[in-house]
Amino acid sequence: MSVQLRRYHAAVWDEPVVMEMGVRGRRGCHFPAAEADVAAAAGSAEALVPPSMRRPSGPELPEMSEPDVLRHYLHLSQQTLGMMGISLFGTCTMKYNPRLTESLAARPWIADLHPGQDPSTLQGALEIAHNLNELLCELSGMDQFTFQPAGGADAAYAHACLTRAYHAGRGELEQRNQIITSIQAHPCNPATSAAAGFEVVTLMLEPDGYPSLDALKAAVSERTAALMINNPDDMGIYNPNIREWIRVVHDAGGLCFYDHANFNGVMSKVRARELGFDACMFMLHKTFGVAKGGGGPAVGAYGCTAELARYLPGPIVRKAGDRFDLVDDSPVSIGRVREYWGNVHQLAKAYAWTRAMGAEGIAEASDMSVLINNYMERELLKIRGITRSHPDIGSWRMEMTRFSLGQLYEDTGVSVMDVQNRMVDFGVDAFWLSHEPWVVPQPFTPEAGEMWSKEDVDYWIAVLQQISDEAYSNPEIVKTAPHNQAIHKLGPESLDEPGRWAMTWRAYKKKQT
Repeated sequence: MSVQLRRYHAAVWDEPVVMEMGVRGRRGCHFPAAEADVAAAAGSAEALVPPSMRRPSGPELPEMSEPDVLRHYLHLSQQTLGMMGISLFGTCTMKYNPRLTESLAARPWIADLHPGQDPSTLQGALEIAHNLNELLCELSGMDQFTFQPAGGADAAYAHACLTRAYHAGRGELEQRNQIITSIQAHPCNPATSAAAGFEVVTLMLEPDGYPSLDALKAAVSERTAALMINNPDDMGIYNPNIREWIRVVHDAGGLCFYDHANFNGVMSKVRARELGFDACMFMLHKTFGVAKGGGGPAVGAYGCTAELARYLPGPIVRKAGDRFDLVDDSPVSIGRVREYWGNVHQLAKAYAWTRAMGAEGIAEASDMSVLINNYMERELLKIRGITRSHPDIGSWRMEMTRFSLGQLYEDTGVSVMDVQNRMVDFGVDAFWLSHEPWVVPQPFTPEAGEMWSKEDVDYWIAVLQQISDEAYSNPEIVKTAPHNQAIHKLGPESLDEPGRWAMTWRAYKKKQT
C-alpha cells in the first residue's frame, strides 16, 4: 500500500474571545422606529416589562456588525474542525450525521414542540416514536422500548433500577445484591450497578478473549440479580457461549442485559431476545446515525420483554386505532430516569436513518463494518511497534480490534498519547484509546464502521505508518507534537484548575481582578 500524505496545517488566527471584540455603537442591523399610529396602538415596549424586572443598565455584550460576527465564528470553526477529519473513533461507533436529518429535526414540527402539550397535538412526533419502537423491537426481539435514557450509561442505569424493582416485587431484593459483568464490559455497567446499590462481580478475560463459562458458574449464586455484558467486546471478540451464559444466570434466578454499544458488527445478525436476553440497549447516537456527545443530546434506547415492561419508566407511546397516546399508569414503574419522554428530536433522526437504510442496508452495513475492520487490522499489524490483544486468536474480529503501542513505547519512549497528538498534524482525528482499565499496554481501538471509504482508511493507516517511522528515527518530533495545529502542545497544567480557567465571561473577569 502506497499512500502520499498531503501537506496540512491548521488555520491559526489567534482569535480573541467575542467579548473582547466590537466597537461602541456598531450594529448588525438597525430597526426603524415604529410608525406613530402603531406606537400609539401598541404602547411602549418598556411598559410591557414590570419595573422590578428591568435592567438598570444594558447587557454587557460586544457591539459588532454582521460581517464581524460571521468572520469571528468562521475563524473559530477553522481552528476546531472536530470530527470532520478522518475519525476512526473506536469503542464507540461514530458515524456521519446526515445534514438532512439535522435539518428535519430543526423544523418547527419537532424543535418547537413541548412535551407538556396535549397528546392530540403531538400525533406526528408520537407516531415517529411508536414506529421507531417497532423497528427496534424487530432488530432485538424485545417487546417494548423506552427512549427516556439520555445515553448508554443512562440506559444501563435504567436496567439496574429495573432489576432492583423486579427482585423487590418478588421479595428477593435483599438476597439478590450482586450484578455480574466482565473486565471488558463498558464501565457504565459496573458503575450504574454500584450506583443502584448492587455489589459488582467482575470476571476476567481468559485466553479465548472472554471469561470462561466455568468462571461465570463460579460467580453465579442465589445472590445474583443480573448479568450485564456487551458482546462482542472492545477486543472485537464475540463470545460464542453467550446462550449458555444466559441459561446459567436464568437458572439461578437472575436477569440478563445486553449492552449493544457494539451492535454495528452484528446488527441484523443476532437478536437479543433470541439469544435469551431479558433486556438490551441501543445507542441511537452511535449506531443509528445520530450525533453523539458534544455533537448533540444522546439517546440510550432501552428495550425489554413484556414481562419486564411494566417496570419501564413512563410515559410510553401507545397506539389505539389510528391515534397515539402517552401512557404512564403502571404502579410498579421505576419512575422517570429523564425529563418527560427523552430527546425526541434524536428519535426523528434515528427513525429516518433506519428507514433509509432498510433491512438490506443494515445487513450490508454490518458486513462492511466487519470487513473493513479486518482489512485495517491486517495492514496495521504490518507497522513496526503495533501489536493486538490476544495475538494467538486467529479468527476474524468484529467491528473493532484492540491494538497496542506497547512495543513502540518500549523501543522509543513514544507513548500512545504522543501518537494521538501527532496524528492531528496530518489532518486526521486522533484515535480513542480504550476504556479503563487498560488490559493491554498503550492501547488504541479504531473503528471504521461502514461509512469510511477504503481510501480514507488507507490514508489513516499511512499516517500511523509515518508516525511509527518518526518514533524510531526522530522520537522528539512525536513527543513534542502537535506542530501543525492552531494550538501546540499544552503544558502540564490541569485544564480543571479553577484558579486559571473560566467558562463564562463573568467568571473570567472576576478571576482577572
